[in-house]
Amino acid sequence: QVQLVESGGGSVQAGGSLRLSCAVSASTFSWGYIGWFRQAPGKEREGVASLSRGGWPAYADSVKGRFTISTDNTKNTLYLQMNSLKPEDTAMYYCAADSRWKLLPTLVASDFNYWGQGTQVTVSA
Repeated sequence: QVQLVESGGGSVQAGGSLRLSCAVSASTFSWGYIGWFRQAPGKEREGVASLSRGGWPAYADSVKGRFTISTDNTKNTLYLQMNSLKPEDTAMYYCAADSRWKLLPTLVASDFNYWGQGTQVTVSA
């Protein structure tokens, strides 16, 4: 059973920073690609950042230069460092992973088979 557990969400003023974490727990699971998605009320889920096992990152244009995706040395914890936050970054943020191998990362939600429950990020003006 693969479990993805997000943490680190909260409320922050515009211009502030937050760091999200996603703990990947499964004794035999090895992800091929992993990423962060977000969904605001009334909007579709969108890819924010993802990482392939080869280490290549991908970012949505809206977060390039502000967000950074990374993992710890064990690759069992995924991070999303979010700087210069804007009110439009307000959303539920989800961690997602898949065991298939991709050379390049993907921001397509349907490519991912495993999802966390989400952590709320609220940015006030």
